[in-house]
Amino acid sequence: MTDGQKELPLFSDMAPAEPEAETPAERPGSGLQATGEGPLKRLMDQNFLQYAAYVIRDRAIPDLDDGLKPVQRRILFSLQQNDDGKFIKVANIVGYCMQFHPHGDASIGEALVSLANRQYLIERQGNFGNLLTGDPAAAARYIECRLTDLARDEIFNNDLTDFVPTYDGRKSEPVTLPAKIPLLLMLGAEGIAVGISTRILPHNFAELLEAQIAILNKKPFSVLPDFPQGGLMDARAYNNGRGHVLVRARIEQKDARTLIIREIPVGTTTDTLTASIEDAARKGKIKIKSINDFTAEKAEIEIQLPPEQDLDRATEALYAFTQCQVQISSRIVVIRENKPVEMDVPAILRYNTSRLVRILRRELERKSRRLTEEIHHKTLVRLFIENRIYKMIETCESTAAVQQAVLEGMLPFRNELQCDVTHEDVEGLLGIPIRRISLFDLEKNNREIERLRTELGDVEQDLSAIVPYAIRYLRGLLRKYGSEHPRRTQWATFGQISERELTANELMIHYDREKGYIGGKIGGEPLISCSPLDRLLLIWKDGRCKVVAPPEKLFVDTTLIHCDILDREKVLTAVYELDFFTFYKKFTIGGLITNRETRFAPRGANVRFLADDDPPVLFVRYVADPRIKIRQQRFTVERRTVQTRDAKGSVLTANTIEYVGSEKAPDWDDELTGPPGRFIDN
Repeated sequence: MTDGQKELPLFSDMAPAEPEAETPAERPGSGLQATGEGPLKRLMDQNFLQYAAYVIRDRAIPDLDDGLKPVQRRILFSLQQNDDGKFIKVANIVGYCMQFHPHGDASIGEALVSLANRQYLIERQGNFGNLLTGDPAAAARYIECRLTDLARDEIFNNDLTDFVPTYDGRKSEPVTLPAKIPLLLMLGAEGIAVGISTRILPHNFAELLEAQIAILNKKPFSVLPDFPQGGLMDARAYNNGRGHVLVRARIEQKDARTLIIREIPVGTTTDTLTASIEDAARKGKIKIKSINDFTAEKAEIEIQLPPEQDLDRATEALYAFTQCQVQISSRIVVIRENKPVEMDVPAILRYNTSRLVRILRRELERKSRRLTEEIHHKTLVRLFIENRIYKMIETCESTAAVQQAVLEGMLPFRNELQCDVTHEDVEGLLGIPIRRISLFDLEKNNREIERLRTELGDVEQDLSAIVPYAIRYLRGLLRKYGSEHPRRTQWATFGQISERELTANELMIHYDREKGYIGGKIGGEPLISCSPLDRLLLIWKDGRCKVVAPPEKLFVDTTLIHCDILDREKVLTAVYELDFFTFYKKFTIGGLITNRETRFAPRGANVRFLADDDPPVLFVRYVADPRIKIRQQRFTVERRTVQTRDAKGSVLTANTIEYVGSEKAPDWDDELTGPPGRFIDN
């Protein structure tokens, strides 16, 4: 395999294996069929492999040589066979193509419309649908098409085409077309086969030819996708066809309250794009006043914004929450030498360029042979008439004698001929009418021979310098067709859009302590401002915890002690009572399943202190008791180990506490403070 090419392992050999001979144990009634190893399984495996190979090679995956799927090749061949320069009904082409294609007319019609809408090879007349709105094409009997000049000149040459019988053996169809342009990357392709899929993004015609010229000149090159819908594209992750691109709609600011979408991303329509904007507005991700679709020949979606909505922020929200920005992945799988192969863009272009050189060389060689034959024939005619060799046959009495007389008459002039005189040449000379002999213009004939010799010399020179000839050929195509296919999708570099930043502080969560509700649409104590995309961590006094989406109204009871935006790695500090002991724990909440309640403290616990930080010191005051000599203590906790959510923690004290906190109580008396506290670790 060459660089940029990898043979796929699915079918190392596309031909099905021959079935093994049936053993006595595999015969019906032997019991082996229950294990799945009988002849029926082998038959199914064989048939499945045949089907998979057929779908891969003959339906879904394009061929590397001409860049076409079989149905596309048959459509173009049908158009070429019926081409008279006039438009032809699509229904007629579909009917003609069915002679070569073993499937229904619907698939042919859809493929033809899709191929025509790429505007390279097929000229349209009538309603072929609308790529922008997604409207379908009219019925095949109402629309017409014909080959473009580019298709006529650059993808057909019956003299260089290999033909095979059709599926029913009645006709012949081309194996591949001798295309001299990189159709695979021009058109793009998408297909799903058995175990294999391909997605080849379309590229710009002129840029592909420029890249081929660079290859022939042994210079570096680079090409990027180009979509007919236009838009903006960030291709930093394209990776020569093995990555993805980001495509954005082109959004203009009409005035202080109006945005206009002029171009849409590939894979979307104005309907789906509008629907995604309306959905985002309903979810509160973007604020809009109205949206109107005025799309006709070009996209035009008008978005009216409310007075409080900033234009730049609204534009960013459209890219973040709607189909105004989409990601398009690319994986190039093609059929090469009858097998599926994964390649990249540079490898394909180099292959296309070498194939172009081979086709041009074959065309020049055929032209050289044709010119040589014409010069030979015209020289024979001149010698035959100028030297009156036709007079030598007047006395001949047989056909053989006539032919021999002509051959002998030409012997003195063999040095003037391009090749030896054959019997076919003699028959051609004998068939010249007397009128033509009498009116023969020697000077005109000599001028024609000289013109042919000059042309032959040019051909031979091109053959000896085939690479410069190929470069001139490509430059000629650029001059002729390049201006018809300008780049539609513009390159750009997109900054990272944070959806949470766009929606930060949009919601204010309140807590009604009397009724036990929290939410964005209730009254009560304000707790936290957040984004609709955030997740909230709720913690109760009994040690329960739960992760929820920001609610409109949610019952949480009156024992809620903590509500904050979830940060799985944030260190929390808790002190809780359980079974006559007070425990200390420093922990992270870790991963939680949304809306599923769990615990950070054992059942029956009573949380006395919770901090969403890591205080260095805890101040503890004990309930007055004659048996307790120490009333107050300081516990240094800054060096304590951070534990998991499920850990029990360390025993802080067995005494009943009156106060615990990261700061001194208002009535703290330093004289009553005892020695530093000590933890009892489990």
